[in-house]
Amino acid sequence: MTHSEQHKMIQELKDFSHKMTRDDGMEFEMFRKRDYDDEDLDSISLRKLQAMCDKYVVHRKKPG
Repeated sequence: MTHSEQHKMIQELKDFSHKMTRDDGMEFEMFRKRDYDDEDLDSISLRKLQAMCDKYVVHRKKPG
């Protein structure tokens, strides 16, 4: 996963941070700070970030 994909996932999760559990929120803040410092996440952290995206980010289809 590239740094830009990592950054995009963190940006998407910002809108859903109010729905997170306390543990997920603390972990998200760690990811956000590491992204701000331009650090690449390791493979374990990337899996956790992907799991958070799958859990919280809702992609809705547009009616039409």
